[in-house]
Amino acid sequence: MLKHGGCLREAAQKYQIPLNDWLDLSTGINPNGYLIPEIPADVWQRLPENLDGLCAAAKDYYQCDSLLAVAGSQAAIQSLPYLREGNSVVGVVAPSYAEHAYSWQKAGHKVISIPAAEIDQFINELDCLVLVNPNNPSALRFSQERCLKWLAILQKKKGWLLIDEAFIDSSPELSLSRKIPMQGLIVLRSIGKFFGLAGIRAGFVLAEDSILQRLNELLGPWTLSNPTRFVTQRALQDKQWQQAMRVKLKADSKRLSSLLQNFQLKPSGSTSLFQWVLVNNAEEIHIKLAQQAVFTRLFTKPASLRFGLPANESEWVHLDLALQSLLVAK
Repeated sequence: MLKHGGCLREAAQKYQIPLNDWLDLSTGINPNGYLIPEIPADVWQRLPENLDGLCAAAKDYYQCDSLLAVAGSQAAIQSLPYLREGNSVVGVVAPSYAEHAYSWQKAGHKVISIPAAEIDQFINELDCLVLVNPNNPSALRFSQERCLKWLAILQKKKGWLLIDEAFIDSSPELSLSRKIPMQGLIVLRSIGKFFGLAGIRAGFVLAEDSILQRLNELLGPWTLSNPTRFVTQRALQDKQWQQAMRVKLKADSKRLSSLLQNFQLKPSGSTSLFQWVLVNNAEEIHIKLAQQAVFTRLFTKPASLRFGLPANESEWVHLDLALQSLLVAK
């Protein structure tokens, strides 16, 4: 099983710093997520029902009528490779979220790691192309025009273009959700990042009906709990919160970029939820910040760090002081 970010308890134990003293910037999750409404008692007492309004809310939010609710996009990442016969040639843009390549390999497919700049060189060899848009961790964005060009090539051999849009909610104009259903196009959406609700494990697969039916059969009934469905529906319907949050996240991301540059950590890529810094001594910086109770996400290929957003002014001060300690250490 792959190791992921967000293992704050492990870091607290390793550095012998109390859990509550940490500033966790490792996840790329909105630290000021959607506030959980009061959940009625009957929501806890009844089995989930498809006609509860969740799918209608999701169809309106994503502007797509062909979707399936799943227990976080991770459930789809692990399951979709099993809907294709083995030995498909699957291109996965690298660096990217490692679970994609891992899941396709585990299902018996041939995976090719492709630099983003070389997709056009490989596309004719592929049965499937997997993108994260914006990419994690590089924040690279793929235009609708380029994606549809690649899809047209894949469609000729009944291939798939799978796009993970976990970080796209702050820039929905990039999304291909409105294009679905289209043959071979699959889009994954997450409630965890923009809405800051990673713990409820909710997401959606947007695809043509034949794919959704097979995926639904594979996953089985009640993939989302009733409380999860209740909260997710309300988050998707709250347009006022969404609009205000997009403005706030954009401002906070710009502030984080400026702060990092003040300490010679110029971001190489950014989204509204994180800054990605390519730096040769990434591991050294990661450790020194951890010693100041600031937890970042460390990458080794290439050597880099991902910084999520602080939640409030005290956390901004915590980060500033920790970054100052890097200068002192020099």
